[in-house]
Amino acid sequence: MAVSNQQIIAILRELVALTILEEESAQAFRVRALENAIVGIESETRHLAELDEKEMVGIKGVGTSTASKIREFLDTGSIKKLDALRAAYPPDFVALSRIPGVGPKTLKRMRSDLNIENLDDLKAAIDGEKLRGLPGLGAKSEAKIAQSIERLGLHGKDRRTPIAEAMPIALDMVAELRGLKTVEDVQYCGSLRRFSETIGDVDIIVSSNDASAVMEHFVGLPSVADVIAHGETKSSIITTTGLQVDVRVVTPDEYGAAMVYFTGSKAHNIKLRQIALSRGLLLNEYSLSDSETGKVKASKTEASIYKALGLAYIPPTMREDSGEIEAAADGSIPQVVQLDDIKGDLHFHSDWSGDGRSSIEDMIGAARDRGLDYISFTDHAIDLAINGLTKDQMLEQRGLLKRKRPRGLTILHGTELNIGRDGSLDYDLDFRLGFDWTVASVHSSFDLDPEVQTARLIKAISDPGVAAIGHLSGRMIGRRPGIQFEMEPVLEAALVTGTAIEINGALPRLDATVDVIRKGREMGVTFVISTDSHHVSNLRRMSYGVQQAQRGWLEPEQILNTNPLDVVKKFVKAKRDLLT
Repeated sequence: MAVSNQQIIAILRELVALTILEEESAQAFRVRALENAIVGIESETRHLAELDEKEMVGIKGVGTSTASKIREFLDTGSIKKLDALRAAYPPDFVALSRIPGVGPKTLKRMRSDLNIENLDDLKAAIDGEKLRGLPGLGAKSEAKIAQSIERLGLHGKDRRTPIAEAMPIALDMVAELRGLKTVEDVQYCGSLRRFSETIGDVDIIVSSNDASAVMEHFVGLPSVADVIAHGETKSSIITTTGLQVDVRVVTPDEYGAAMVYFTGSKAHNIKLRQIALSRGLLLNEYSLSDSETGKVKASKTEASIYKALGLAYIPPTMREDSGEIEAAADGSIPQVVQLDDIKGDLHFHSDWSGDGRSSIEDMIGAARDRGLDYISFTDHAIDLAINGLTKDQMLEQRGLLKRKRPRGLTILHGTELNIGRDGSLDYDLDFRLGFDWTVASVHSSFDLDPEVQTARLIKAISDPGVAAIGHLSGRMIGRRPGIQFEMEPVLEAALVTGTAIEINGALPRLDATVDVIRKGREMGVTFVISTDSHHVSNLRRMSYGVQQAQRGWLEPEQILNTNPLDVVKKFVKAKRDLLT
């Protein structure tokens, strides 16, 4: 099968990460050139596999060097430069660059001076107080790195991959296998399907009557670095990024049972098997059957398995043994939000922001293509260095947006405000009140004490010019711990003032966290699911935000943007009337 654009993008992203290490800077020319190429390819509708180098260079952002590497990959299945970088910087070593305080220069010095190659080596060096002897590091730096490792939950022998890194790999492989003529259906399962924040490995289940064809194609994919096992119905590989992927092929009649079994969680599955046994049934990865006669009661679909066990269907994102089985048994399981419930997106950036990558016109077109009823452009406010807009720029943009009247889509003018160290916000209050919608977010000062962070958030929440708090903790999964704050006082302030809490669908964020969503659901807090899109390709994040909300058992009634626009406007007005 032809190499997809997404596979090429994945290769270029890996090249970016390794080039940053080689160049010791994320701002190096070669890094920026690759990043610009990725942006251009994300908007390209043609298949790069069908283009020559000259045609590739015609894509905005793709230079001759990058085009040459893409062509090399398409023609040979590899890139010599990338292979050399992979050999120099193995996945366990690259993973250390995600730790706050460990930049490329520091990481390479750790390697040359202390022979640090992986997380276990780094932890041992910290325990031996060896980092503080390196140039540019001291006891405080060493302590901060140790704290980051602890707060990120990193463990050397149990490597976990952030969902933002695992998901694209899984989606690419699922798409590849789905394209085979002998495949009837395919789905990634395991913790990734439950939408866990970090992934141990990826399980993929394939429905097919020709397992050998699936196995042969899978182990030959370009992203495969090593084949661990290659069997008739199951194979395991390690990708070039160090992630293990297991593929199992089952018959179409077994597909539903396999999906239940391999989605898990382990505790969820144990309870299902106990229910089956209590009914004289046996549940395994092949079927739900009579334990005496072996007669199959259900196997083809997941819904049929749950129904035969006397349970309402439980969405994959809820299968964590956190009360969902009991709720499914007594009919109290919530009807969680679905993607089709979403009517608008209230956190949208354009290239007016320093970090935006698509024009207003392109973002509007993408919103219409998604079938949204309304959007709010929320480009960054002035206090965010480099990226923010002045008052005059905001007013100019407002005038431009008022002239945009796309059929079937209402455009609001908003902004993403910055929550300062003391809870202060951009612009003056009167100017903030001039926006249709505002989201206020933490972008700095992540290491303040919990009580200070709590007061900071509550002050922002209490401002009449703030409609929602964006990515509440400010975390970047696997890269930056979120701020520490007292959950209940913050959610109570949101409830009392009528301020929404955002569920940000960007995979590195997925913020608010599940704990916050569940507590907010219990308290009656209003949430809003947003994509925080900076490029037209980011609009797919809405489905991720919905899955995060499902993990928190959130129903549509508690999510603001499942409502028509007039309800959103009344929500904003109610808070302003209350506090001004």
